[in-house]
Amino acid sequence: MSYLIKPEGYKPLLDLKQTELGIKQIKEFFQLNLSSELRLRRVTAPLFVLKGMGINDDLNGVERAVSFPIKDLGDAQAEVVHSLAKWKRLTLADYNIESGYGIYTDMNAIRSDEELGNLHSLYVDQWDWERVITTEDRNVNFLKEIVTRIYAAMIRTEYMVYEMYPQIKPCLPQKLHFIHAEELRQLYPDLEPKCREHAITKKYGAVFIIGIGCKLSDGEKHDGRAPDYDDYTTEGLNGLPGLNGDLLLWDNVLQRSIELSSMGIRVDKEALQRQLKQEGEEKRLELYFHKRLMNDTLPLSIGGGIGQSRLCMFYLRKAHIGEIQASIWPEDMREECKEHNIYLI
Repeated sequence: MSYLIKPEGYKPLLDLKQTELGIKQIKEFFQLNLSSELRLRRVTAPLFVLKGMGINDDLNGVERAVSFPIKDLGDAQAEVVHSLAKWKRLTLADYNIESGYGIYTDMNAIRSDEELGNLHSLYVDQWDWERVITTEDRNVNFLKEIVTRIYAAMIRTEYMVYEMYPQIKPCLPQKLHFIHAEELRQLYPDLEPKCREHAITKKYGAVFIIGIGCKLSDGEKHDGRAPDYDDYTTEGLNGLPGLNGDLLLWDNVLQRSIELSSMGIRVDKEALQRQLKQEGEEKRLELYFHKRLMNDTLPLSIGGGIGQSRLCMFYLRKAHIGEIQASIWPEDMREECKEHNIYLI
């Protein structure tokens, strides 16, 4: 079901021309800073991959990929990517990238099962990045160091926007708050996971929640994660499981937290086998990607995705992602948005 948050008294701070210029400047500035912080080189990415090779991202395991037959391959099925979580690791191997360096790319996807609303669209655009690491880097302190570097690029970008448009005042805190999903559950035991996110992010302004995908002490997960890319079972923060997480910012326009990035240290052979067994998905070990990992032909890595439209939406103080990108929306949503000064592209 679609949803719509209607901020009371909302008025865009920028007109359409200013918005388009802002989007361009943000994307150019942020990706250069991201590349510099993490030592990433830009590569070209696919819009679709062959089905049945284990390369496409499974997200939570229930979302359907958009697929189509390829005439010249005997009607073999191709799938539009959900994200490039696994493809990037293959590319690190193909490009023979050294430890301490990595790649980033513009990822464009179609998620037809997405619940449409202020923060969710059929069209997904993000910077997907991946960096080669060593065995010694597979720990929570290294994860926090990389996340802190990404956040530093976000702070610099916010100041650039302020220089362009002085009416948009910086609001990001200088320090990012780290917390494990289990610690968050204990902090707000009576709240649902999303409400916990809103509560902690409102308090600190910017939060990184560690351990997305692992089972908490109540037997539930904070949120789902495919078992074959992020490592959410290896011991991490304060002895709790997980070397991955989500980066959240408090959005003053929508008065709620928004997830800007999902990332983590990727599974090694042991974590892959452990997590597939937990999810009853051991059959995936027969797929191309998983065989490459088990045969030691893929490097250890850390990686993630950063939402481009969401980042622009946050910086430009927009109320709806449809003010940043062109997509398809229910007609009644378009009309209701217009009544509340939210003009969808």
